[in-house]
Amino acid sequence: MSRRSLLSAAALLAAGAFIPGCRPLRSTDGGSHAAHLAARPGNVATNGGTGNPAGQRPLGLVAERDALLYVPAAPAGAATAAAGPLPLLLVLHGAGGDAARGLSVLSGLSDEFGIALMSPASRTGTWDAIRGSYEDDVAQIDAGLEEAFSTLDVDPRRIGIAGFSDGASYALGLGLANGDLFSRILAFSPGFIPSGPREAKPEVFISHGRADDVLPIRATSRRIVPSLEGDGYSVTYREFDGGHAVPPEVAREALDWLGW
Repeated sequence: MSRRSLLSAAALLAAGAFIPGCRPLRSTDGGSHAAHLAARPGNVATNGGTGNPAGQRPLGLVAERDALLYVPAAPAGAATAAAGPLPLLLVLHGAGGDAARGLSVLSGLSDEFGIALMSPASRTGTWDAIRGSYEDDVAQIDAGLEEAFSTLDVDPRRIGIAGFSDGASYALGLGLANGDLFSRILAFSPGFIPSGPREAKPEVFISHGRADDVLPIRATSRRIVPSLEGDGYSVTYREFDGGHAVPPEVAREALDWLGW
């Protein structure tokens, strides 16, 4: 996360635009469904998961800052990488990142855990709701999910959303707003929960470094976690000795926690 993004987020917090863990009334653009994602497994024709070699490929949604899909390698003895319904994680990069940066947090574990990853890129330097409202990024994510669902045989019971830093904040906002789609939310070093509606009760995993000097833990996760728990969400919280990062052991613990 850049210093400019940090200062911008701090200004919004100071102004009361976002309060970590708060229960918001509506999006700032006035649309109660602005954070809603329409894509669902089964909404579009699938090809049964065939013809999808393991590895990373662009989705071809836009010419610049395209989304990426990562298909895990086939287990030993399986005919294809997608032999049966796959779990899918939507993974979101931090400020100043792109789809490849988003994938990098978990791609090293994707094959081991057999989880497909879809990583979009924000239209600007960070996600729209970090700046104030859900807009173009939601449409881009929706298009990416629709493409993933049309390409892979995805298990509707095992779909989650994950992110780091600004991506973690956005994952919390978008995940809580679409709890009927995402059964799990992974938030690595979030800053706050953007305004938006809430749907169902997805389970939440949050991690944060005690020495984080970008998004200090006392002003972020240590406020977000008890607020979510007070609202009735099941939260697994892990603090670690370190800064603004996702240590490999924390990433592994998070995927273990999914139970997929």
